[in-house]
Amino acid sequence: MTTTQTTTQPGLLARLTKNWFYLSLVGIAVVSLVRIVTDTNDLDSTGTIRAAIIATCPILMAALGGLWAERSGVVNIGLEGQMILGTWGAAFFTYHYGPWVGILGAALLGLIGGLLHAVATVTFGVDHIVSGVAINLIGAGAATYLAEAIFPDYEGGGPRQLVGLDAPTNITIPGISDAAGSVADHHWFFVSDVASMVEALTTNISSLSLVIFGLVVASALILWRTSFGLRLRSCGENPQAAETLGVNVYLYKYIAVLVSGALAGIGGGFLALVSSSGYSASQTGGRGYIGLAAMIFGNWRPGGLLMGALTFGYTDSLRLRDTDAVHALLLLVALALLLIAALRVVRGQVNGAIIMGVAGAAVLAWFLLTDSVPREFTVMTPYVTTLFVLALGAQRLRMPAADGQPYRKGSAG
Repeated sequence: MTTTQTTTQPGLLARLTKNWFYLSLVGIAVVSLVRIVTDTNDLDSTGTIRAAIIATCPILMAALGGLWAERSGVVNIGLEGQMILGTWGAAFFTYHYGPWVGILGAALLGLIGGLLHAVATVTFGVDHIVSGVAINLIGAGAATYLAEAIFPDYEGGGPRQLVGLDAPTNITIPGISDAAGSVADHHWFFVSDVASMVEALTTNISSLSLVIFGLVVASALILWRTSFGLRLRSCGENPQAAETLGVNVYLYKYIAVLVSGALAGIGGGFLALVSSSGYSASQTGGRGYIGLAAMIFGNWRPGGLLMGALTFGYTDSLRLRDTDAVHALLLLVALALLLIAALRVVRGQVNGAIIMGVAGAAVLAWFLLTDSVPREFTVMTPYVTTLFVLALGAQRLRMPAADGQPYRKGSAG
C-alpha cells in the first residue's frame, strides 16, 4: 500500500517567523516611528521593557514547554495546571531552602504534572485534550488543597497565599547600563529604542530571567542541532518510521513531556518569586493557554515563540503603565494590519486582504477619533492580543505531522 502526502506552501505568518530576527528589527523601527508620531515615550521606555520582560518569562516557559511536548507528537494543554503546581512548589521550597531550590521545586512539581500527562497519553493512549484538561483541574485542585493544608502554619502564609518569599538575585552591569540609559534619554529614532532594550537587559534584571532566555537557546540547540533532538522531532513527524529506525518512541515522548512539565513549572515559579513576592491562588491567570498561543504564533520554532511571547508580554505590561501608551498601540496595530493587507494583495489573496484592510482601517479610525482607551479595555489587552494572533495564525502553519495522533508500539509493522 502506498500513501501520498500533500505538501502545502507555508502561510504568511509561517514564513515571517522563520525570519524572526529581521522581523524584530522592522518591529522596533515601527514602534519607534509610532512613539515619535504620538509623542508617547513610555511606549518602549526602559521601565516598560523591564515590565515586559517580567510579563514575558512565564509565558515563554509555557510556550517552550509546549514546544518540547508537541515536537514529540504530544499535545500538552495541561501547561496551565503544571504552572499552577510550579507556583506552589516554588513557594514551599523557597520558604524552607531559598529561591534557587524553590525554582528546582517548581520544576519538580511541574514535572510531576508532566508525568501524569505522559502516563495518560503515551502509555494508556488517552486523548491528549482530555488528559490536558484533567491535568489543569488536578493541578488547580492539588495546589489549593496543599496551600490550605500547609501554608496557614507558615509566617506570612494563609489558605490562599504565602508572601514575603526571597527572590533570585537581580543583576546590573554598571558601565553598559549607564551608557544605554544616556542614549535612551535622548529619544532618538530607533537608536534610543534599542538603547532602552539594552538598559532594561542590563539594569536590575532578575537572574532567573537570564536563565529562562538561556533555556530557549539551549532548547533550540538541543532540538535542532543534536541527534537526540532529531530523534525526538522524528517522533512528532512520523513515529512509525522512527520506530523502524530503532528509536524508542515511548522513551522520547516521555522525556519530552517531562521536560515540558518542568519548564511550565519554572514559569509558575517565576510568577511566585519574581512577578510577585509570593504564592497566591490562581496567579497564573491563563498564561499556560497564552503560552500555547505564542507557540502557534511561532510556528512551533524557538525563535518564533520567543517573538510571540514577547508580543504577549509587552501588551500585558503596557496596560499596567499608561493608558496613553495603550492608545498609541492602536496606531501600531492599525499599521500592522494594513501592512499584512498589502502583502496579501501582492500575493493575490484578495479576500484576506479585504478583511485585514477593513480591520486596519477600523482600528486606525478608532485611534484618530479618540483620545484615550477605556480602562476596562486595557485590562483585556493581552487576551485580545491572543485572539488577534490566533486569527492571524489560522493559516497553513507547519505543525508536527503526527502531533496529537495516537501511537502504539509495533504499529510500524
